[in-house]
Amino acid sequence: MKLITRLQNDLPAERLLLGEPMSRHTSFRIGGAADALFLPATAEELTRAIAAAEETGAPWRVLGNGTNVLVRDGGLRGLTIVLGEPMSGVRIEGRRVTAQAGALLSRVGREAQRAGLQGMAALSGIPGSVGGAAAMNAGAYGSEMKDVLTRVLALENGQPVWLDADALALSYRDSLILRHGLIVLAAEFELQGGDPDAIQAEMADYAARRREKQPLNMPSAGSTFKRPAGHFAGALIEGAGLKGYRVGGAQVSELHAGFVVNAGGATARDVLALMDDVRRIVFEQTGVTLEPEVRVIGEDG
Repeated sequence: MKLITRLQNDLPAERLLLGEPMSRHTSFRIGGAADALFLPATAEELTRAIAAAEETGAPWRVLGNGTNVLVRDGGLRGLTIVLGEPMSGVRIEGRRVTAQAGALLSRVGREAQRAGLQGMAALSGIPGSVGGAAAMNAGAYGSEMKDVLTRVLALENGQPVWLDADALALSYRDSLILRHGLIVLAAEFELQGGDPDAIQAEMADYAARRREKQPLNMPSAGSTFKRPAGHFAGALIEGAGLKGYRVGGAQVSELHAGFVVNAGGATARDVLALMDDVRRIVFEQTGVTLEPEVRVIGEDG
């Protein structure tokens, strides 16, 4: 395979994984194998990997922490680039926090708290990385990335470019980053000064709320469906009597109906069949069409 040979010649072998199960790289713990998976440590490595795919005619895609994605059972053809631990640096200068795309929001929140900076408490409990969170304007408990994001460093036409947040059209789970297919390399946040102990208490409160209401002890991709206008997806699903509804190893959480969980041995086919059932039944009962928030990629098994 031309792609594999090129990647082996151009990239560090220790971060190039062949035939890698995507169940190891998604919070759902589901997914077939990727032909080739690479974890870049620099923007230059990232651009080299993309060039190798494009010049050999192979498909490629970029993922973050895998918390909002479902990989089909047949896996991923071509090249899968994961922005993870090798690109996860965090730097704090005054009230400004700059984090690489692979940094987890939880880590950014912890480091900001230690520095006496507030504004990330609600966001720090989102189980994702900075790049994906910026691209989809992730949010929780009334806070969104756009509230603290000042600019992003993105790969545009093969070149790193700083883009002001005001120009990104950040909206509910959407942005120009997604619509234009940009790759976030880093993000910059402007926070406010605060008392570290008070910020820690706020973070602990949000964490306790999540543990009480969300199935954090089971693999999932977070909220399965977007919030419909004027409604809450979880309430609609629960109202349709679907809490605990199961297809194979996939189940509507018994704790929060807005989550589909891997209850044991679930396949992507199970999850997709369950999601189809939920959408159909909710529409039949309420007339509301649920739109998936989870991104589905890959080949059928």
